[in-house]
Amino acid sequence: MLRNKNIKFNKEKFKTLMHYIIYKCGHKENVGKTVLYKLLYFTDFNYYELHETMITGESYIKWTRGPAPRDFEESKNELISEGKIEEIENTFYNHTQIKYLSLKKPDDNVFNEQELNCINKTIKKLSNKNASEMTAYSHEDMPWMVAEDNEELEPEFVFYRDPEYCVGNYD
Repeated sequence: MLRNKNIKFNKEKFKTLMHYIIYKCGHKENVGKTVLYKLLYFTDFNYYELHETMITGESYIKWTRGPAPRDFEESKNELISEGKIEEIENTFYNHTQIKYLSLKKPDDNVFNEQELNCINKTIKKLSNKNASEMTAYSHEDMPWMVAEDNEELEPEFVFYRDPEYCVGNYD
């Protein structure tokens, strides 16, 4: 599986985005690993819909439970070793939940105003959903729907989203 050649991955920016989302909503009881995966995905793909480029350039893979960032584990481990986040195991509605908590404020200066605006709108719109709700929601987004299992999602399919998913102004 090759990374999309047209989009350059910025690992430090991806790590900062992950840290920022954890800082903003990781404390919510519903926000575990699955919700975090989807918040990362929707942030990057919503930004692509608005600006035809991604914030981080991360590749997202079609897994059974929805889009998953390719570089999540490595980036998460680096954030833990850098003392920026911690990983804990929790029980949420009788399910084991992997949660991440921020140990310090992230440096959001790596994001421009448009990026921060998209990140914050995505967090506001979606961070109250639990893992099941986020999984179901992600399964109705066009990039996930058209991809084959374990295949990289193509950002271009955001332009074929149902109106409920669109973040652009198409009047």
